[in-house]
Amino acid sequence: MTSPDCPPPLDDVAVLMPAYNGHDDVVRTLASFREDAPVHVLIVDDGSTPPIVAPDLPGLVIDVLRMPRNGGIERALAAGIDALAARGFRYAARIDAGDLAAPQRLAKERAYLDAHPRVACVGMWTQVVSRAGEPRFMLTPPADPRTLRRTRFLRSPLVHPSVMLRIDAVREVGNYRAKYRAAEDLDLFLRLMQRYDCANLPELGLYYELNEGGISATKRRRQLVSTLTLLLRHFNVLNPYDWAGLAKNLLHFVTPYRTLQSIKQALFAARPSA
Repeated sequence: MTSPDCPPPLDDVAVLMPAYNGHDDVVRTLASFREDAPVHVLIVDDGSTPPIVAPDLPGLVIDVLRMPRNGGIERALAAGIDALAARGFRYAARIDAGDLAAPQRLAKERAYLDAHPRVACVGMWTQVVSRAGEPRFMLTPPADPRTLRRTRFLRSPLVHPSVMLRIDAVREVGNYRAKYRAAEDLDLFLRLMQRYDCANLPELGLYYELNEGGISATKRRRQLVSTLTLLLRHFNVLNPYDWAGLAKNLLHFVTPYRTLQSIKQALFAARPSA
């Protein structure tokens, strides 16, 4: 048994970060990890120019997997999962360049997955912040796996950069796919929910940077089309939340991105992060 003075190792966990340019954001994000054991990191460089160089940061063991060309986040993530599996890791903890990890995030998620073998993916609550670090609103998806299944299309079931995944389960259901561009996370979560449970820890695990140059803003139309396609593929006519999710996603087509962010800020008022 591990004693309080000897924290459990994180040798079977690796942070999985796809990155395209933005070297300074990569360094800032990785420097945010605060754990009581060494943290392993795999940066998947998706054709950056110049190539991303692994930063020298205390407490982190960082490797870089270079893609031959820029092929998109979906292919970068799939390659990263396969590379981590080949290196013997059990868990992949997602994060994106620009986001910041809350202290002990990895240890908390790993402990949860160890205690819940039916759960293939666990996320955490997320504080959305501006580029300047100002709090905007909180994302607090349900913790319970059954609630996540019912409301999967009404609200995002998990905040993708906050999750830790069982690598063998991800590969069993077909890994990340490029079939649903800009909605590769929802596609994976839905396939995992068909065979396993997904859950959230109801506590702060991530500071998510609201970036108008990110996928949710620059590829919004593509993301909405992919989400609606997934919704119709998995639609359950007996689930009222699926009908509500359909209406919500159709409404998003006619609502400007900035208006949606303002609505979220009004509905989910920023909470203190401490």
